[in-house]
Amino acid sequence: MDTFPPENNPSTAGRASAGPLGGVRVLDLSAYIAGPYGCSLLADQGADVVKIEPPGGDNLRQYPSTLPSESRAFLGVNRSKRGIVLDLKSARDHVALLKLVREADVLVHNFRPGVPERLGIDHERLNLLNPRLVYCAVTGYGETGPMKDKAGYDQVLQTMTGMCALQGKRGGPPEIIYGSVVDYYAAALLAAGVSSALYERERSGLGQFVGVSLLRSALTMQSARMIWADGESLDIGRDMRSGGVTGIHPTRDGYIYISANTPRFWQALCARTGLEALGADPRYDTVRKRAQHAAEIVPLLHEALAGRSALEWEQAFGDEVPCAAARRIEEMFTHPQVLAEGMVSTFEHPVVGRYRGVTQAIKFGRTPGPAPFAAPTLGQHGATILGDGERPAPGASAGPWRRTPDRGERDD
Repeated sequence: MDTFPPENNPSTAGRASAGPLGGVRVLDLSAYIAGPYGCSLLADQGADVVKIEPPGGDNLRQYPSTLPSESRAFLGVNRSKRGIVLDLKSARDHVALLKLVREADVLVHNFRPGVPERLGIDHERLNLLNPRLVYCAVTGYGETGPMKDKAGYDQVLQTMTGMCALQGKRGGPPEIIYGSVVDYYAAALLAAGVSSALYERERSGLGQFVGVSLLRSALTMQSARMIWADGESLDIGRDMRSGGVTGIHPTRDGYIYISANTPRFWQALCARTGLEALGADPRYDTVRKRAQHAAEIVPLLHEALAGRSALEWEQAFGDEVPCAAARRIEEMFTHPQVLAEGMVSTFEHPVVGRYRGVTQAIKFGRTPGPAPFAAPTLGQHGATILGDGERPAPGASAGPWRRTPDRGERDD
C-alpha cells in the first residue's frame, strides 16, 4: 500500500509564512475550471479564498470520477479554499453575499453577461458598495460584440480559433487538444490580471473591473501563429512543426519524443543512434531539408530506435538530445524531479480521506506562502464564514480577514 511522505503532509509540516497575497480575501463564485483554478492560484500565493456555490454545487462536482464520493476534477482545481453555499436568488442569501462583498478584496465569477445584473451583483452595483473591490468576470467571448452573451467552453473555443485544425495531421481532420488547455491558460491570465489590479490599487486606492475570456485565452496561446503581414496572403502555412525527425517515435518498448532541430542536436542524435552517415550527408543538414526528406530518414531512425526501450534511449541521449520517454500521468506522483520540486502534496479531505495532488506552481523566496489544503466539501465552512467573518477555519491560508489599507459558463 502506498504511503505518504511525512514531509509532504500538511498535518505534520509546519505552516509556511504568508504568501505575497496574504491578507487578501477572494470571493470565488465561479464554476468549472478557468475561474476556480485561477482562484486556487491566488490561494497558492496566500489569498484567503472562499468558494461560494449554489445549493446544487459547482457542476464540476458531478463530472465522471472513479472516486465514489467526490469528483477528481473538482478536487484538482479547488485546493486551498473554504466553501459555503448561497442561493443568490434568495433575498436572505443575497444580503449575506453583499455583507461579504463589503469586506472583500476580490470577487470572481463566470456568469454569462447579463446574469450578474439579474442577480444584483454586477460590477457597477458592487463598486458602489465597495470601491476597492477588484471585480473579475470570466466570459466565453468577451464583454462586447455579437457573441458576448454566448456561454464559452474550452473545446468549443479550441475548434473555433484554429487550434484543432492545426493539431490534426496534415491533410487530416481537426483534433481536440485534451487537458482543458484554454481553461487553464485563462486561469493563469485571471491570476495575473487580478494580481496586477491589486498592485495598482495600492497606488490609486480603487478597485477595477478585470475581464478574462476564453476567446482571448485561445488566441493569446497562438500569438506566434496569428501574424498577418501587409500584402501577405491569408492562405499560408502557419504550422510551426518542423516535421520529420522532431516528434514522437516508437522504440523497442514504449515511445520517445525527440527534438533535433539544431545542427548540434541533429549530429548528436545521429552519433548516439549509429546513423553517422545521415549526419554527414549534406542533403539533411538543415531542418527544412530533413522535413523534405522525412520519408527517407524516419524509417532508418525507427530501425535504430528499435534496439532499445524508450527509457533506455532517454538515458543514452542524456543532455545531448532533447527528449522524453512517453509516460503516464500516474508516474509523475513519484518522479524524482517532481518530488524534488515539491510539486506533490498530501491532502486530508473529510470525505475522500487522504490524497495526493499538485501544489503551488510558483516559488517565492521570501514569502513562500502557506501549506495547501484540500478542496472543500459542499458548504463545509458556512457556519464559520457566515457566522463569524473574523475567524478563519483551521488551515485557512490567511490570518484574520481584513481589508488592506485605504467564464462565461454559469448561467444561474
